[in-house]
Amino acid sequence: MEIIKYKLNDVVELKKPHPCGSKQFKILRVGSEMRIVCMGCGRDMVIDRIKLEKATKKVYSEFSQQGAPHHEP
Repeated sequence: MEIIKYKLNDVVELKKPHPCGSKQFKILRVGSEMRIVCMGCGRDMVIDRIKLEKATKKVYSEFSQQGAPHHEP
């Protein structure tokens, strides 16, 4: 399994929706425990990085949301 590189303020789309119906979460803290906030209802939570990696469907970079292309070095 490939390690996903998360950055502060990235938005991740998860495989399963939050109870409010949203699948998108914004990353507030990066580390072995990730702090994310639901983009639908604003619920703030802490999740283990491994659990988040397994639950992640897609990562939207902060730059790609603003329309600028995002390139990995």
